[in-house]
Amino acid sequence: MESKEKYLKLNDINSYKMAFHLSNYIWDIVISWDYFAKDTVGKQFVRSIDSVSANIAEGFGRYHKKDKIKFYRYAFGSLLESKDWNQKSKIRKLLNEEQYQHVFEELDKLPKEIHALIKYTNDKLTI
Repeated sequence: MESKEKYLKLNDINSYKMAFHLSNYIWDIVISWDYFAKDTVGKQFVRSIDSVSANIAEGFGRYHKKDKIKFYRYAFGSLLESKDWNQKSKIRKLLNEEQYQHVFEELDKLPKEIHALIKYTNDKLTI
């Protein structure tokens, strides 16, 4: 008899998919900024938002529950940093209102998703 057990894949994780798409959205915006804006705010913004999905991916690839959760918490820290860069980008007129709002709304959804991932990992894994 064949087992139909489904294994969780990285692309099944909602917080990963949301952060991944948001990081590409930010990239597409920042790439068009002038050199000074890119070199100061842009690099930091892209790194922080890229770090959210990257840390979720790294945590997903870890074996032990505590190790996984540690990286998911790093992702949460990068998320808060990204909120700061989003705000600075708006104030410095690097993002228009529509761009700012889109990023803000997506960043605002992610804490719940990351905490759900941490809870799922804590509840479902034994080691």
